[in-house]
Amino acid sequence: MAKTIELNATARTGTGKGAARQARRDGQVPGVIYGAGQEPAAINVSFNVLLKTLRQGGFLSTLIDLNVDGKTERVVCRGVQRHVVKDLPTHVDFLRLAPTTRVKLHIPVHFENEAAAPGVKLGGTVVHVRSEIELEVTANDIPEFVTVDLTGRKIGDVIHIQDVTLPKGAVPTTDRNFAIANISAPSGYVPGAEEDDAE
Repeated sequence: MAKTIELNATARTGTGKGAARQARRDGQVPGVIYGAGQEPAAINVSFNVLLKTLRQGGFLSTLIDLNVDGKTERVVCRGVQRHVVKDLPTHVDFLRLAPTTRVKLHIPVHFENEAAAPGVKLGGTVVHVRSEIELEVTANDIPEFVTVDLTGRKIGDVIHIQDVTLPKGAVPTTDRNFAIANISAPSGYVPGAEEDDAE
């Protein structure tokens, strides 16, 4: 299951630009929660807390337990508006998640058995083309990461998305068979040299 963080918010009674400006003056970031067949809810999130969380990275692909005045909802962030000059958050959108909701998230890639790959043993280097993959997943079953097994991979091999066993219920958001990693040759490598050495 993907990692989950907790975030506190308060209900915002006013709407419109005036209420949003007041929230910012009070050290808050105005936002909205929508989805799951419910009415949108206006909220405020602490500016300092939100900024610290954003700087930790991966905010748009993290499950959030959002506590609004004592009521907790499972959400994901669907957008953060920023000041055009200062690049600081000025508004945030959250999507409510029902257990069966399908969402698109960027899931981290973990590589295993890298040192055991024949290509690496010959001096090759694993080039990580993608550190995360965008997948469509069910909200109730979001994977923490995607595992790419490098067992048996040789120099020159390219690992594509179709070569990887994805977690249950997860599908790529594109039909393109994109590359995730490859085994690059070391400097001065001559193809077939290992067979000649063996002979």
